[in-house]
Amino acid sequence: MATPCVQEVLPTPLNSTSDQPALFDGTTRLYTCYTCPFAQRAWITRNSKGLQDKIKLVPLDLSNRPAWYKEKVYPENKVPSLEYNGKIIGESLDLIKYIDSNFEGPALLPNDPAKQKFAEELFSYTDTFMRVVYTSFKGDPVKEAGPTFDYIETALHKFDDGPFFLGQFSQVDIAYAPFMERFQVFLQDVWKYDVTAGRPKLATWIEELNKIDAYKQTKTDPKELVEYYRKRFLAQQ
Repeated sequence: MATPCVQEVLPTPLNSTSDQPALFDGTTRLYTCYTCPFAQRAWITRNSKGLQDKIKLVPLDLSNRPAWYKEKVYPENKVPSLEYNGKIIGESLDLIKYIDSNFEGPALLPNDPAKQKFAEELFSYTDTFMRVVYTSFKGDPVKEAGPTFDYIETALHKFDDGPFFLGQFSQVDIAYAPFMERFQVFLQDVWKYDVTAGRPKLATWIEELNKIDAYKQTKTDPKELVEYYRKRFLAQQ
């Protein structure tokens, strides 16, 4: 699937001292954080649909977030959230599906019932994938997280009409991409664990994913990711 190539000038994140935007004025806004993998899911979806002019990015500084966000926008006080038609929609997996279904642009889920069924299986596995890998950072990732990457490798063998989970780039790839981006560089840096070794489908998936502009524009510098994860997971070890 050809994805729209629009290089944006990204707005500066808002913090507790920033002016409040004109909320609920008819503008569709995606509240995000440039380094949050959950928010990145919604951001990739927006870009993949070519909605850069339809959905305005409103990045927040999560370490010093503005009070008005919780008070007036999203009581859960997390990202991502979408301000649309006078209401707020949250939760990253829900937003992948919502943006795809409610806005113009290329469809990110095939009509094939078998592929749709498999998509739901893979969505259901995302929590397990994240939990197992994050937990492994406190132990032996090669041993503990290896089976989850094997699961991904097996899933990528399901359809042979393209390099992605459902053959062509879809909602499922968007759901996994931000976390694989982080896990790959962190495991390689700290444990010298190459998650693609012996997993050719996963290696190809990452390679093809990195050719997609809608995704590339959302990536965080790998050095920043490693530094953040080292502080978060290894500081007390």
